[in-house]
Amino acid sequence: MASSSSPSQIICVSFNQDNSMFSVGTKDGFKIFDARNGRLCYEKNLGGFNIVEMLFGTNLLAIVGTGEQPAMSPRHLCLFNTKTGASKRDLNFKTSILAVRLSRKRLVVVLQDRTFVYDLNSTTILDEIETVPNTKGLCAFAPNSEECYLALPASTSKGSALVYKASKPELICQIDAHQAPLAAMVFSLNGLYLATASEKGTMIRVHLVAQATKSHSFRRGTYPSTIYSLTFSPSVDLPDVLVATSSSGSLHMFFLDASRNARRQANTLLSSVIPGSVTDALDPANHHVIHHVVTADIKSCLAVHSVENSQNSSKFPALKTVIYIVTHDGYFREYLINATKSNESSWFLVREFNLLDSCSGSPKQNEQHID
Repeated sequence: MASSSSPSQIICVSFNQDNSMFSVGTKDGFKIFDARNGRLCYEKNLGGFNIVEMLFGTNLLAIVGTGEQPAMSPRHLCLFNTKTGASKRDLNFKTSILAVRLSRKRLVVVLQDRTFVYDLNSTTILDEIETVPNTKGLCAFAPNSEECYLALPASTSKGSALVYKASKPELICQIDAHQAPLAAMVFSLNGLYLATASEKGTMIRVHLVAQATKSHSFRRGTYPSTIYSLTFSPSVDLPDVLVATSSSGSLHMFFLDASRNARRQANTLLSSVIPGSVTDALDPANHHVIHHVVTADIKSCLAVHSVENSQNSSKFPALKTVIYIVTHDGYFREYLINATKSNESSWFLVREFNLLDSCSGSPKQNEQHID
């Protein structure tokens, strides 16, 4: 995602695969932060960057420049070693690189009309996937799953996605999710679930990948809004929550766990006349909103750090959710959201700091080994 309304704003933001760290690219260079304590771990001033992707907490980054300097072409991918401060491998393409994803075994490079899957260690091409025009570089990748699931848009006129195993690679299925084209999609940690949102942004749906079927459907709102970021909580099974931010400036948290959905099933009158997927969207117990989390129309990237169950006498235990949000106007915020047993929510801002201020967070550790 690029932000061009102001030269001082962040161009790109990305969390690493376990949400413990995040990177930001600006017109001057890039920075790596520890999300848990705000420490600036690494900084490099090489010019503007469109893409800065980390590989967990290792020294390896995948970086793509804005093209302001000849060596930093948007068609050039550099696998950069932060320990040596030098390139490990360079890859060049015929058109601009729109997205890059990494796992311990795979490197995925998304162009407008095709996507390349590489073996990360040898940078050997394993597959070249021809795609529909994908001008936003939309993709979803499950780097923690054994199969390294990859999802790409299947249509420019409706919200369909093609799901591949990047480990093989091979096509698994097509998921027809929305009537309008896709705007966002994300896998759960194990790759078993895929969440999608269309350009309309009113509905968010969760699909069981193995069966290419819808398991949950949530209404974000009545009026259209652009979904900027969509993410699951870190869980090896069915995630507890799905969180989204949008151009409205609000944060939306949806509950997927069976204990809360049991309340919907218990409402036999409603369930008898309305399909389950629809009542999921209508039940307010499944949806909590925090308004004005960020300024409207400011792009954001979020991650769910943790979700904890608070034991109490209710059969619907409360959840404490820690969420990180990085905004393209240059701020990091950590929120703690408490969803009570009565299905009411409270929240507070735990910490906030300016990412463009070198003195923000903890003392800067320039050119430091990330590990």
